[in-house]
Amino acid sequence: MQRKKASDFPQGLLNLLDGYVHGRLSRRHFLDRAQKYAVGGVTAAMLFEQLRPNYAWAIQVPPDDKRIKSETATVESPQGNGSIKGYLVRPATADKLPTVLVIHENRGLNPYIEDVARRLAVANFIAFAPDALTSLGGYPGDDEKGLELFQKLDRGKMTEDFLAAASWLKTRPDGNGKLGAIGFCVGGGVVNQLAVRMGDALNAAVPFYGAQPTAADAAKIKAPVNAQYGEQDKRITDGWPAFDAALTEAHVPHEGHVYQGANHGFHNDTTPRYDEAAAKEAWQRTLDWFNKYLRA
Repeated sequence: MQRKKASDFPQGLLNLLDGYVHGRLSRRHFLDRAQKYAVGGVTAAMLFEQLRPNYAWAIQVPPDDKRIKSETATVESPQGNGSIKGYLVRPATADKLPTVLVIHENRGLNPYIEDVARRLAVANFIAFAPDALTSLGGYPGDDEKGLELFQKLDRGKMTEDFLAAASWLKTRPDGNGKLGAIGFCVGGGVVNQLAVRMGDALNAAVPFYGAQPTAADAAKIKAPVNAQYGEQDKRITDGWPAFDAALTEAHVPHEGHVYQGANHGFHNDTTPRYDEAAAKEAWQRTLDWFNKYLRA
């Protein structure tokens, strides 16, 4: 399938997609409402297919890349769902490196997030991408089924699973004792919650279009935060000014970047919402942030 861009679709349709992606609209309701955008022989079902993820587009670092080595790891999580499995990737040669927890969207550990972990390994980090769906059998290989499973999760236990994974990753003997966290969509919100819960045990946080904590919770954050947002993602981005003010009040080093014209999910290079310029700029800021705070 030829890659399409967000600009190939009406913003109203992309807003409908956001509702579907986040479980506020069923597939049937999405198709019903998308019908008004189906013109020129294109059906609502065809639009849906054009907007679906194509994971072949996400492979920037192949799984068998000789620069990295990967494995599946299981972390005990007694306060969560018992345990959580994930994808652990590191450079093939170096030792004592910074560690980064990679937190997926509301679909589970899909190929895009695995590739993000490999991109971090190529950049000389030890990356661990846990799968919140572990207790439900893991990512099912299909995003729609993944969303159905994700909606069955106990969010409190899910957060405990990620906390357990963070603690395990930070104390690995091949790490340097510094831990960063990056997350996308729901994962961005989890990054913010980890920053609240972990205090100075988290050394750097990069939430992508993640829901912000309350001002009271933000006051507990110690980790430097570099937040990434899309201009069109009003539902999430409109929460940045208050979060910015709370972090300033708490004397937390932080930056927030709003990419003009970009939608929610702009970093995910498997769908038309991907914005190449914004994604590349945000990724460079991510690496610069982690290099600054995790290698000192």
